[in-house]
Formats: sequence, structure tokens, C-alpha cells
Amino acid sequence: MTITDKDVRDRIRASVIDPEIGINIVDLGLIYGIDVDEDTVDIDMTLTSPGCPAGPQIIYDVKQTVKRSFPEVSQIAVNIVWQPFWSPEMMSEWAKEELGIF
Repeated sequence: MTITDKDVRDRIRASVIDPEIGINIVDLGLIYGIDVDEDTVDIDMTLTSPGCPAGPQIIYDVKQTVKRSFPEVSQIAVNIVWQPFWSPEMMSEWAKEELGIF
């Protein structure tokens, strides 16, 4: 079975919730890119702020979700990037509606 970036994104969407906001991190716009190459998954993501207290837990949850969902993956890298800096405009329309942002 070939794993795609969409497969990884869908699993993260279903499993990794920002504990402070209560919305999954994909719809929050925190996942910037996913690269799947055979048995390696590289994820570029950000946090809502550099001092996000939930950051270590979110990163751990992303790694564990990929590891559990795709046991054939031998390497998982989660890279925290700050460019572009996250803003509420990056959220999906669904997330904006859930949070009352219009």
C-alpha cells in the first residue's frame, strides 16, 4: 500500500486536536506540508504562537498518530516552521464557523 500526503493529513485531521482551541490542527491551518517518501514522512507545521504551551503535546500527538496509523513508516520528522507566521485566516471555513470567526 502506498501512503499519500492526503492519507497522512486525513489521519492527523481525525486524531490531533489543539487542546486549547478544541479544533483539529489541519483545519486550524497548522499543517503546512507533508512529504511522503517510501518509509519516511516529513511534516512541516507551525503552532498558533511561538510560546504555545500545547506545542510539545501537539508535536508528540502528530508523531504518534502517524506511527500508529502507518506502522510501515520507519522515520517521522515533524519540523516546526514560522514562515509564514500562522494567522486565523489560515483556518478552514469549517474551523472559522466553529469558532465564530467570519
